[in-house]
Amino acid sequence: MPAIDYVSIIRSVYSDRRALLAAAFGTAFAAGLSAYKTDSLPLWIIAVAFVLVGLLRYATARAFLRAAIDSDDADAAEHWEHRAVFNGAIAGVVYGAWCFISMVFVRDPFVELTAATLTTAAMVGLVARNFGLDRLVTIQMALVMLPLSAGYALHGDFYHIILALLLGIMLTSFRKLAADTRSILLSAVHGRVEASRLATELDMALTTLEHGLCMLDERGVISIANERAVRLFTLLGVNELVGMQFSGVLGTLGANGHLPRTSVDRLLDMVAQGNSGKVLLCLAAGTYYEVTVSTRLERSVLLFEDISDRIASEERINFMARHDTLTGLPNRTYFTELATEDMDARRFANAPERLVSLLLIDIDDFKHVNDTFGHIVGDELLMKVSKRLRQALPPEAVLARLGGDEFVIYRGAVGDVNHAEADAAAVLKAFTNPFLLDGLTLTATISVGLATSTIAKESLDDLMTKADLALYSAKGEGKARSQVFHAQMDIDYHYRQRLKADLREAVRLGALTLAFQPLLDINSRKVETCEALARWNHPELGMIPPSTFIPLAEEMGLISDITAWVIDRAAAQCSQWPGDVGVAVNISARDFRAIDLCRLVDLALKNSNLDPSRFEIEVTETAVIEEREIAHRVLTSLAAKGVAIALDDFGTGYSSLSYLNALPFTKLKIDRSFVSEIATDSRALRLLTNVARLGRDLDLTVIAEGVETEAQLNAMLEHTQVQQVQGYFFSRPLTERDIGELISRLNAGQVVPHAKRRHG
Repeated sequence: MPAIDYVSIIRSVYSDRRALLAAAFGTAFAAGLSAYKTDSLPLWIIAVAFVLVGLLRYATARAFLRAAIDSDDADAAEHWEHRAVFNGAIAGVVYGAWCFISMVFVRDPFVELTAATLTTAAMVGLVARNFGLDRLVTIQMALVMLPLSAGYALHGDFYHIILALLLGIMLTSFRKLAADTRSILLSAVHGRVEASRLATELDMALTTLEHGLCMLDERGVISIANERAVRLFTLLGVNELVGMQFSGVLGTLGANGHLPRTSVDRLLDMVAQGNSGKVLLCLAAGTYYEVTVSTRLERSVLLFEDISDRIASEERINFMARHDTLTGLPNRTYFTELATEDMDARRFANAPERLVSLLLIDIDDFKHVNDTFGHIVGDELLMKVSKRLRQALPPEAVLARLGGDEFVIYRGAVGDVNHAEADAAAVLKAFTNPFLLDGLTLTATISVGLATSTIAKESLDDLMTKADLALYSAKGEGKARSQVFHAQMDIDYHYRQRLKADLREAVRLGALTLAFQPLLDINSRKVETCEALARWNHPELGMIPPSTFIPLAEEMGLISDITAWVIDRAAAQCSQWPGDVGVAVNISARDFRAIDLCRLVDLALKNSNLDPSRFEIEVTETAVIEEREIAHRVLTSLAAKGVAIALDDFGTGYSSLSYLNALPFTKLKIDRSFVSEIATDSRALRLLTNVARLGRDLDLTVIAEGVETEAQLNAMLEHTQVQQVQGYFFSRPLTERDIGELISRLNAGQVVPHAKRRHG
């Protein structure tokens, strides 16, 4: 038997001690009355015995109550069961003795009737009180019924014997009655325990439930509401919830504006029709509740879940997906949505057609800011730029950051092109004052590309393309300015796109050629080195200038492929030239990362069997600065192999003397801008003289580029320490076939008159 059942039964045995004592005293009185009537000493003893047994059982019951055993303490319950059986057995002996003495020895009808009647009544009470313990019932029944039956049987007549047998049957029926009563009690106990458990669990569930809960009966009245639901409706001004009509509560909240009317109507309709589903309630101060309705058997359960944090998270995620994390401006995707939506709305609206404008903005030389001051300063500049742009624009303008240092502005309705240009001018004016960045005073300018169009004609992509072309033109014309798109830009754009496609194909097929421009010793006029220059003869457009296709190759990422080809081809051609004439190849900043220059030079020298001293690398200051660490490692490695390193276009970059000392340069090529005015400007001549002296003091071979007249050459000979010269005065870049002939002629000592050299 489960401990909880066992303890419950033991408690029932000791449940009514006062009734037990009263029954004992009543029985003792009846026994005493019988003793008095018959003047029987044994009956007086029986009467006293009833009193003593009653007191004993009362005292035991009180002791049990004081013990207060736990509901699952089976060991303690067993102890008290033994005491109950012992006390019951004594009571049974007394009752049995009373009946036996009355019927066998006294033989008084009143005494017999009293003993039999009260004993039978006591047995009924025994079954009612001690039904839970079969052992106690059986022992007491046996101790009572056997003496009683024996007393009847000893009368000797047939009827008393039959009565004695019937008493035995009654004993069996009393045991069965006790068992049935015990079963009923245990079922009741189990039901009570289960109900208590379910009630406890339900109460715990309602209490610990994170959501508010309301249960409606079949009349729509709130029958159950947990604490969270009560708290929610209290905040809405409803103090009483349980027992209220749910439709009345929501109707009031909807009428006074505490809940959205549409949500209230939908929720009430769902409950009224017995449907299940979810409804979103928006409360004040950005609080959101999701109400889940479940209906079954005409009863509805409503769960109120606070989803404010989830809504806020979704809004944050949506904002982050649509906005730039640094500036908080719309990003490219969201800008496209906003601008396209506005254009579509205006396109299908019955309104006069107006212009829309698009301004594409790029911060000039922003990479230099990052490289010089770091990305933290660069990010701060971007944030301040976004604020200035916003302040310079009308509220209806859509401002977005496309990425990097590029911004875009869309206006859905401008009066004409002049208004759009006024917007561009306002944006440019906003950048006249410098920026204060983390203690730095930094001047930043922007370039603006402007495109306008009627909505019916073009899409947003078309406008973006035009504005991009206008921006490209603004940067090409000197930056810090705005440029309006015009038709020629589109023509130039498509021309560039065709050149890009054709250039990629030309590089793939090896359709480029080399030209060589000689560098001559200024005194002997002999060719020392030839600079290798890539040339592209387009099959339809003719010769494409290097100033056109080299930037395209840089933009397309093809420049390193061209460099690799030039290195191999130039070394092969140089190996066929007479004497020790070398060849020079120009290297871009991208080449340091995109290709393995050391391996390519080694391979070219090996394939052509060319001595490393005849091979030369020309690199600009800009390339060295952009790829400082890699450039130092690569140039040092090449110099160690015997390859000459020339600093090209000296004077056009930063002209930092630290690079001349830190890198293994052997030659210094002075840019043509230092040479052009030396024949007529004494200041320009002094500047060239000092630059050349600087190179000689550093033990570098000094070369002057752009020599085009005899006067320039004579000025150099007389006033400077320039050692080698290069320019049209001696030769234009020549084809692979012609350069060998020129080297042979000049290095053989055949001096050509200056007039002929100029046109050679």
